[in-house]
Amino acid sequence: MDLVLCHTTADFDTLGAAVGVSCLRPGSRIVLTGGAHPSVREFLAIWRDQYPLIERRAVKFDQVRSLTLVDAHDRDRFSPVSGWLQQAEQSNLPIYIYDHHAGSHSALPDWSAATVQIEAVGAATTLLVEALRQRQIAPTVDQATVMALGIHSDTGSLTFEQATARDAEALAWLMAQGASQQVVSEYKSPTLSDPLQAMLSDALETTQVESVRGHQLGWVPLETAGFVRGLSGLAEQLFALLGLDTLLLYAKYRAHNVPKAVIIGRSQTHPLLPGKAVDLQLAFEPFGGGGHAQAASLSLKGDSRDDQLDAEFERVLAAVRSQIPPQLTAQSLMSSPVRTILPSTSVDEAQSLLLRYGHAGLCVVNEAGTLVGIISRRDIDITLRHGLGHAPVKGAMSRQIKTISPDTSITEIQTLMTTYDIGRLPVLAGEKLVGIVTRSDLLRQIRPSPQARRLVSSEQSHSDTVSVPAAYPPPAEKLLQQLQGRLPEIWPALMLIADVANQKGWTLYIVGGAVRDLLLSAMSDEANYPITDIDLVVDGAEAGAGVALAEAIQASYPQVGLQVHGQFQTASLVWHPIDSLETSADTAAWRGSEPLLLDIATARTEFYPYPAANPEVEASSIRQDLYRRDFTINAMAIALNQGLSDTYPGQLLDFFGGWLDLQQRHIRVLHANSLIEDPTRIFRAIRFAVRLGFSIDAQTTDFIRYAISSGVYERTQASQAKTPALQTRLKTELKYLLSADRWEAAVRQIEQLGAWGCLHSSLKMSPALWQQLRRMSRWLNRVDVNQPRWLMLLELVIAQLEPSLRDRVAASLALDHQSQHRLKNLHVWESHLRAHLPVAQRPSQIYDLLQPYQRAELLLMSDRYPDTLGSKIWQYIVRLSETPALIDGTTLKRLGYSPSPQFRHILETVYRATLDGQITSADAAESYVLNRYPLAEI
Repeated sequence: MDLVLCHTTADFDTLGAAVGVSCLRPGSRIVLTGGAHPSVREFLAIWRDQYPLIERRAVKFDQVRSLTLVDAHDRDRFSPVSGWLQQAEQSNLPIYIYDHHAGSHSALPDWSAATVQIEAVGAATTLLVEALRQRQIAPTVDQATVMALGIHSDTGSLTFEQATARDAEALAWLMAQGASQQVVSEYKSPTLSDPLQAMLSDALETTQVESVRGHQLGWVPLETAGFVRGLSGLAEQLFALLGLDTLLLYAKYRAHNVPKAVIIGRSQTHPLLPGKAVDLQLAFEPFGGGGHAQAASLSLKGDSRDDQLDAEFERVLAAVRSQIPPQLTAQSLMSSPVRTILPSTSVDEAQSLLLRYGHAGLCVVNEAGTLVGIISRRDIDITLRHGLGHAPVKGAMSRQIKTISPDTSITEIQTLMTTYDIGRLPVLAGEKLVGIVTRSDLLRQIRPSPQARRLVSSEQSHSDTVSVPAAYPPPAEKLLQQLQGRLPEIWPALMLIADVANQKGWTLYIVGGAVRDLLLSAMSDEANYPITDIDLVVDGAEAGAGVALAEAIQASYPQVGLQVHGQFQTASLVWHPIDSLETSADTAAWRGSEPLLLDIATARTEFYPYPAANPEVEASSIRQDLYRRDFTINAMAIALNQGLSDTYPGQLLDFFGGWLDLQQRHIRVLHANSLIEDPTRIFRAIRFAVRLGFSIDAQTTDFIRYAISSGVYERTQASQAKTPALQTRLKTELKYLLSADRWEAAVRQIEQLGAWGCLHSSLKMSPALWQQLRRMSRWLNRVDVNQPRWLMLLELVIAQLEPSLRDRVAASLALDHQSQHRLKNLHVWESHLRAHLPVAQRPSQIYDLLQPYQRAELLLMSDRYPDTLGSKIWQYIVRLSETPALIDGTTLKRLGYSPSPQFRHILETVYRATLDGQITSADAAESYVLNRYPLAEI
């Protein structure tokens, strides 16, 4: 493995730089060599599983391939692993250093064997961000966030003297990659200025705080002799220092002996309730105040009594309280059912399950199903490091288990995870294990909302407009309107299914390509991407929910047909067309020329038992269902109903940055093993890139090249007997690519990526092959060969292989019998014609040589050998094969000949003479026959 070392007492800059290295070198593991700052520890208590961290004691150094040191180059800063540094130097392992502390550059001779980059920028993370930009590697949102934290913390959010323009550019790029400003704001150390310092200490002592449904609401009563300028700055400082969700600064003073007051409010989105901040502008507006949702103010004027102002402030405070939404609970956060193992399960088996399902830990239950322990990825790493993979998990699992109930609040959950540094909390209803809340479940709430939405109640209908930044997708209401506008005929059927799902407490999503194409159309006023594939997924927290939903609909509407596909937990509903549009709840029918078929799948996960195998599927959550898909732009979903408590109609689920990739016109794979598990995704990436005019991002390109170099061709061939479906999918992708108008761009991408190696490791493009492909494409516009263009082009590519390999590759792609026959015999035919066709002089000789071949066979040979075979094959196709016969069997009978086997010989002789120009008319043909074959001799 490649190790990235953070210096002792790790801060955000060393962590951010280490994450940047892991983006540059996929597969790297990060080691915190000795402790971390409290803020970093708190951050990792929630976010740890998003980064490739490994415990120092779990490292087996003889498996280390390189060391990278970040944010320091003094050996003392890595003293807990000094032995590793010595071993690395003695073994000549590559050592890399990224640092921005240039002041001690004179100490560098000690690292004469290392590759060192030390530059005077504000943060070491900046150097890694610049490297990522240069290589066009886009980090995930979580990676971008911690790197942004690194730059903010070491540059004082660009206010420290050592901050440079390069740091600012790096931060701007990370923001474009989706770095969460909310998370940065939560964890970075605030910097303080000194306005109103005389009042600051008094304000801190008088601040009152209460927790309202998990929301920290504070207010600061102050009294001054007169109006004080700059109170908004004081409010800002207090807000940052106290870490509240909402703060009201209530300052009373007298002006000309009249009691007055100013109320300044600050609010922020709660980290656990994104999109649900108190709207101060709405709260202040009835009292004559104004401003923005998160920053507003109002002025009060009383009579001679101060208590009138206090009563007015209490009313403002009550208005703010009323806006605080209820907290989410474990019931709405948890994943269910819980995947469990027995105490006797081996550590190796547990590791396999973690890899299979992408989990970071597993619950351990006894035979009665009672929870007895939890084993985490860290536990497994350490156990494997000691060579105990065969041992049962009961020896490695944690028995001191923190559990929660279904009604535990989200803030309590975060507190437990942060306090005890645990990544998963089992949810118990009594003694029964009903679910589990993991860091990932919590992060789904902590991450910023994928869209700038405004949840408006009926009482707040006067605030139904909101300015949405161009960087965000359309809000929920608009997405639903656009979907309905694009799918007017089937929309009633979709709503009927959504209503039935709602009754069951399930959420129905439209997923995949339909969401992608809807968002692409929303991004452009000119382009309109047709929605052709409607894929529905139901998240019902139970196996077979999709089938159960379809059966429930048919039970209520028997005229709707039902087809069940049990292997993949899907069902198809079939609406038969009628004369008039009737899609009400009474009839559930539809108008159209063809039956309407809608597939409903259960949210599921899948894993590949071995590379290039058919996937095995299991019921799971919508997040896991999207994670199993090919690319981020195809891994989004839109909720069509309320369903589960934390969803709403029109909600866009985008866990993996698909919207951002749409904006940046990137094709990005979801995980590194995706292309090894299913090599057809390599060609699918090219197809989407060509079709949409996108580029394949740099990291995905690296993954493609790695998959090919790792022997994907050999694995594909080895799995052929087991997984014929893989070959069919590969052929289908090639068909899409070579049938498209921009097939040349597709072939160029295949060539640049070396993806022909998926057909055979020795297959490559050449200038001659390019000429052949272009020539064939032109010819097929003029000549009908009764074969599709994609197949003819593909056969030309395969024909570049040695003859002994061609039919094998054709068979592996499941090409039809005719195609396999052509490729198998092509070299024999070409050898024969190259020997005889150049010396054929008379047209009849050319005809005799070429007449036994099909047109597709002739075009292939002509294209491959245009100089020796081309002109005469074209003479045959264009003229000789089109020359009409001057006489036929009827003519011979009329001339007095009796039918006999010689008829064929006579007619062929006449036809050859016609081709050679010896006979030019029917009369001449009859005379030729009578003279050459006298009736008396026949």
